[in-house]
Parts: sequence; structure tokens; C-alpha cells
Amino acid sequence: MSRGLNRIELIGNVGRDPEMRYTPSGAPVTQFRLAVNSFRRSGDTGQAIEETDWFTVVCWNRLAEFADQYIRKGTKVYVAGRLRIRRFTGNDGMERTAVEVVAREVLLLSPRPADVPAPTGLPTEEEVPAPDLPPDLSFDDEDPWNDQVPF
Repeated sequence: MSRGLNRIELIGNVGRDPEMRYTPSGAPVTQFRLAVNSFRRSGDTGQAIEETDWFTVVCWNRLAEFADQYIRKGTKVYVAGRLRIRRFTGNDGMERTAVEVVAREVLLLSPRPADVPAPTGLPTEEEVPAPDLPPDLSFDDEDPWNDQVPF
């Protein structure tokens, strides 16, 4: 019997400071946006064109605490994890889809800023499944972070 594979590895720069929240059961979850730059050649002129893809990264439990404590806007990080696609209904009644990277491992690649203490231990953790979302959960469409984490 074969098993599926859902794995993604990214290296990029954090777009803004991570945001940590807690589930109703008390589990910490931290979320941040990651910008991944790539280059391609223009077919007409042969010039290099830079493209940026943005990913929402979600960290759970110990990894969430690590991300909240050590990652800052502009930090270059390596993220390994899996893609998760969530579907939900927004406040306006429209069906929405959120694609997230559920992190299994996060490594700091930038030098540590002076105001951030040195990390202790390895920032890895086994994947923890996200809690099931209640069907009547509503989201604030004005805040782009609220359509990512259901609490």
C-alpha cells in the first residue's frame, strides 16, 4: 500500500513580525508571511525578472513559541512542512480558500538581531494536526490574518 506525500521546503524572508495566538484548548499557534523570491528570463529581452511568492506559515506548540520568540520581520528562514488547504465561509457569505504551510521545521538563516536572545535547543517538532473548525465560524474579512487562523 502506498502513502501520499505532502512536503514543501521554502527559503525566504519574513514579511512582518509573527503573530502568536492560542486555541481554546490552550495550544499555541504562530503565523507569519514568508516572501520567496525567484528569477526568470524575459522571452523578449532576455532580462532577469524577479518574482515574489507569498506563503502563510503556521507553527504549532513548541515550534510556535520558538517562532514568536526568535523570528522578526526581515529574518531569512528555512521552513519545511506540508501544505494545507482550508475552505470556509467569510462574513460576506462567500466561500473562501486558504492555502497554508504547516511547519514541521523552522531554521533561522539570518544573523540574530541584538534584541533577540540566542535560541536554545533545536526548533523542530513533529507535525500536530490542526483542530477541526466548527461550521459556524465567521471571519473578519477586513483583517487578512483573521481568514488564516480560526480563533
